[in-house]
Amino acid sequence: MADFTLPANSRYNEVPGREFPAAAGAGRIKKFKIYRFDPDSGQKPRVDRYEVDTDRCGPMVLDALIKIKSELDPTLTFRRSCREGICGSCAMNIDGKNTLACTKSITEVKGDVNIFPLPHMPVVKDLVPDLTNFYAQYAAVQPWLQTRTPAPPDSERLQSKEDQEKIDRPSACILCACCSTSCPSYWWNPERYLGPAALMAAYRWIIDSRDEATGERLDFIEDSFRLYRCHTIMNCVEACPKDLAPGKAIAEIKKLLVSRTV
Repeated sequence: MADFTLPANSRYNEVPGREFPAAAGAGRIKKFKIYRFDPDSGQKPRVDRYEVDTDRCGPMVLDALIKIKSELDPTLTFRRSCREGICGSCAMNIDGKNTLACTKSITEVKGDVNIFPLPHMPVVKDLVPDLTNFYAQYAAVQPWLQTRTPAPPDSERLQSKEDQEKIDRPSACILCACCSTSCPSYWWNPERYLGPAALMAAYRWIIDSRDEATGERLDFIEDSFRLYRCHTIMNCVEACPKDLAPGKAIAEIKKLLVSRTV
């Protein structure tokens, strides 16, 4: 049986959190329980509790976080950018599931809203995970077009509509890391297993009809840890906020590797 141990000073329930009550006369109050941790402070994590008047707040969890930071606690730290489910910046664990705060409706959560950073990642501060390793794995699959033949002198490198449709869905990945950080195989082997997001990026270029490095890409991925540490648990499919099914992309890579050896 796997032996899991928590890092030192990581038990947030050992420290009482702070309370931020709503202003007098508030309408519909929703309580948000938010993970707080500053590694540089030397203090253990805690969970602070904020009461938000949802009558004076936008409909999404990100709206509530912005309201909390603007009106209740300016020290709260989180990432955000587009607010449209495009950039992936506001990925976090809400109500026990990895998702985007900007597309998660407050009304979807019954009871208190529990918000934590993406799981099993080092925390920079509060809800901001350290994605250094995640981005390094993405870069390792060389996610760009590789060719040997010169480009046509008077046109772009063209492909059929059918070939374009093959890469359409995997190209829509926003690198939010929801899938990889929901994967137990990634939790256990984050330094060696590439994870669902990086593997889907690799698949996107492997099946691109314009790319001429398919063999080298498959050679790099064909490894007992980089690829085959995937045990088809399928948490990644459930977690993807864009419904891209990274587990299917991994399965297709495995089929391609089998087909080239028979």
